[in-house]
Amino acid sequence: MRDAISADKAHCWHPFTPQERWCAGEHIPLMIERAEGVWLYDSNGNKYLDGNSSIWTNIHGHCRPEIVEAIAKQAATLDHSSYLGLGHPLASELAEKLVAFFPEGTLSRVFFSDNGSTAVEAALKMSLQSRLQTGQEMRRQFLAFDNAYHGDTLGAASLGGVNRFFSRFKSLGFETNFLSSLEELSRIDPTVVTAVVIEPLIQGVNEMRPWPEGMLARLREWATANGVHLILDEVMTGFGRTGTMFACQQEKVVPDFLCVAKGITGGTVPLAATLATEEIYSAFLGGAENAFYYGHSYTANPIGCAAALASLEIFEKDQVFARLPEKISYLAKSLAKLESEFSQIKEIRQCGLVAGIEFEKGLGEKITLKARDHGLITRNILDTIVFMPPLAITTAEIDFAIEAISRSCRFCLASGCDSDR
Repeated sequence: MRDAISADKAHCWHPFTPQERWCAGEHIPLMIERAEGVWLYDSNGNKYLDGNSSIWTNIHGHCRPEIVEAIAKQAATLDHSSYLGLGHPLASELAEKLVAFFPEGTLSRVFFSDNGSTAVEAALKMSLQSRLQTGQEMRRQFLAFDNAYHGDTLGAASLGGVNRFFSRFKSLGFETNFLSSLEELSRIDPTVVTAVVIEPLIQGVNEMRPWPEGMLARLREWATANGVHLILDEVMTGFGRTGTMFACQQEKVVPDFLCVAKGITGGTVPLAATLATEEIYSAFLGGAENAFYYGHSYTANPIGCAAALASLEIFEKDQVFARLPEKISYLAKSLAKLESEFSQIKEIRQCGLVAGIEFEKGLGEKITLKARDHGLITRNILDTIVFMPPLAITTAEIDFAIEAISRSCRFCLASGCDSDR
């Protein structure tokens, strides 16, 4: 394993990671070798609960046999075929199942890509191009919200509201007007706006901050009244995280575009999708000059589609949504108990099985790192510890995770948190 670590430090470049700290001689990276259920195992045989679903992707637990079997079977049948001018049955089946989650005649078209950034990027370009092809050239501006995160491709980055990530690139992408609340819509000229983009119910990278109840429905009403496309970024919130298959269903909102990724394959292989209405799709008909010239080599990859279909079957077979309310309620009670234990907790925010535990300044990263010594892997956003486990987690495993955070906090408060690993 020392060879792997040396090669990593010599050649690898990790996302969202200060590389000088990573490559420092005293830093020993945690190398994950295998996984099962909600557990990860490192190269030394240590076991950790996957407290952020491997960056918000895993749904049913790692190495779920049904998904593993579907991937293996598909890899032996058709590993990949271009989706440019060709099709394959699994993509057709998956598209049909995705649109079936919404009322007939609403979201009816599915454009496949590779990840959350490209799913959002596709929606932005579709919205803008549809305006240019329907005599609405004045509608070139996008609306986004402060502290939003919609991905890292250039267009998606221009809608990012987190300055430490995106301030360098804002002038290079799409024209975007940022809002802090719906009340600021009164200062917007909607006749020049093509679309408004939002993470429904809760902002992820903004330290897990839920939106006010009813806000999404009000935004839908404003967008409809003003002819503005509503783009919902459900890359994080999709596939059960908030308690329903998609977060927008809780306020009975149907967008013009729905962007999904992360959990679509159960957290196994890359795949993403952008769902759009038939009205928007129709703007791209009428000849080659109107086609949507955007795509990727692995668009609608058959292995990814097979994994996604297997994941959707597990939702039904395991009655995931029937069991979620108990887990969500149990997590809420466990978090409340944790909050009562430590005055250093400023606020706890929860939406479904998504939670952010905000500590006083300077504690978030220390507690997150120390938690590894107690068998929990997660990430902090500034001083907010994210807890977003796979939906397959049990109440006993929730207890384990909360206790790991509690023990880590007690240690850090007592000793200054010099982790031994």
